[in-house]
Amino acid sequence: MAFLKRLGFYLLGLSIGMVFLAFFFKKKSEETGVSFCYLPNCRTLKDIRSKPLEYSDRISDMIADKIIDSTDIAHFFLEGDVDFGSSDTKSKPCKFYFIEGEINNGPAVLEVKNCEDKVVAVDLHQ
Repeated sequence: MAFLKRLGFYLLGLSIGMVFLAFFFKKKSEETGVSFCYLPNCRTLKDIRSKPLEYSDRISDMIADKIIDSTDIAHFFLEGDVDFGSSDTKSKPCKFYFIEGEINNGPAVLEVKNCEDKVVAVDLHQ
């Protein structure tokens, strides 16, 4: 009987501690905006978002012609899927990524050049 009593106390304390940690970590991540990226797609997009963004002449023309806007490009960096099979992740000094996403309810692919100090949106294929 003593073992069952100790097991009950252990499980009660464990459950209280788990609830405390769940609330603590949820509150901490909401306040600071921290997100945990462990998968390659998430890590690549987070790295791209952390650098200053520049547009190529082709993308600048598309923005000027109102085919796309800067929020469409930002949406690729938040919700896009990196196509690692088509991307050149080993090139130096800049890596080339193809990010799949949607524009105007249609599929599109954004070509991005990821350098050490900046990111360049090169082309958009719809």
